[in-house]
Amino acid sequence: MTDIQVLKGHIIYTKEKDAFEVHENSYIVIKEGTVRGIHDTLPEVYRYVPVMDYGNALIIPSFIDLHIHAPQYMQMGVGLNLGLIDWLNQYTFKNEAKFEDVAYAKKVYPRFVDALYQNGTLRSCIFATIHKESTRELVKALENKRLSAYVGKVNMNQNAPDELLETTEESIRETMGFIEAIGDSEYVKPIITPRFAPSCTSDLMHQLGQLSHDRSIPIQTHLAETKREIDWVMSLFPDSKNYSHVYKDHQLYGDQKSLMAHTIYLSEDELEMAKNDNIFLVHCPNSNLNLTSGIMPVTTCIDKGLQVGMGSDVGAGHKIGMHHTITSAIQCSKMRHVLNPEERILKESEAFYLATKMNGRFFGKVGSFEEGYLFDALIVKDPDDLIEELTPLERLQRFLYCGGPDSIIGRYLEGCSI
Repeated sequence: MTDIQVLKGHIIYTKEKDAFEVHENSYIVIKEGTVRGIHDTLPEVYRYVPVMDYGNALIIPSFIDLHIHAPQYMQMGVGLNLGLIDWLNQYTFKNEAKFEDVAYAKKVYPRFVDALYQNGTLRSCIFATIHKESTRELVKALENKRLSAYVGKVNMNQNAPDELLETTEESIRETMGFIEAIGDSEYVKPIITPRFAPSCTSDLMHQLGQLSHDRSIPIQTHLAETKREIDWVMSLFPDSKNYSHVYKDHQLYGDQKSLMAHTIYLSEDELEMAKNDNIFLVHCPNSNLNLTSGIMPVTTCIDKGLQVGMGSDVGAGHKIGMHHTITSAIQCSKMRHVLNPEERILKESEAFYLATKMNGRFFGKVGSFEEGYLFDALIVKDPDDLIEELTPLERLQRFLYCGGPDSIIGRYLEGCSI
């Protein structure tokens, strides 16, 4: 039974969004990296398997971040007095231009990846920059840390500083080169990444959409983050019915798995499109607050049956840990409820579900401890030993609101301790 592991502790996860599953002082059995069952008493067949007993620690699914910008890690907290477009022009583009220097990427990306690891984000969907070789350094850093990710070489051929612009031909050639360079990486897969519609011509988007379709590669981009952005997009693409249709008209929407970040200002037609095309809408509460973009109507989207995930959106998001994103999403929904009483508040179980099982859908059977799911997990123990009187669920709440890397004492990806 060398391929079988047994862990013991307080096991918490969300099978459904409306409630936590809590198994106190229980055993979780893992075989070949996948969950085989949770038991109050260890079955006789496993009696000879050594038990990794974590005592009073929590065993929870590890976090997944569906929207994060690796090159912006070093600019977190900077320029957040600005709105989106001004923030991009005054800070972000200048910062991303530094990644033309591969040596700079070799310094920054390992720090970024280590921050993901320390905060329990073991899977993520990442924007890099237009620079193929620097983006390969990000892939290497993820592989060295054994973290799972989709990584995109960003595409831009208009409406950006000259040093960040490619020709259409360069953008496609470099994107294909990056895809080939990743090859059969055990941990990292490519994702097509037009930054957002204003930064790409129609020709470039058409070719990226065709590439996604031909290679069955998923897509990530931004959608309806601010009203100013929407007006800009519609002035650039007046033949499209709405912002969502700009992507759909270019095969960048729903043909493969598609991540659309922010989606604060979608019309009813666009919400219906997202539902019909099985789009992932990615809620990024911290960055939306910081750039005064607005607040996504997250519970409205959930109640309409849409796929809603979450992202930290570093660096407009000022915290890389997804536990901060979970609590911020709850707080934002409370503010929407105050202003719009007909909108209900996002429950803690729902927010946790979004950052684990729902986000995990993008990667497969990930983010839950149901039988057959990959065992991606965090072992959480509050460093303050004076809270033993709290229930396991109360201790999880405390971790989400007050915890950090020092609360995480173990990390597992597909059953392997990393």
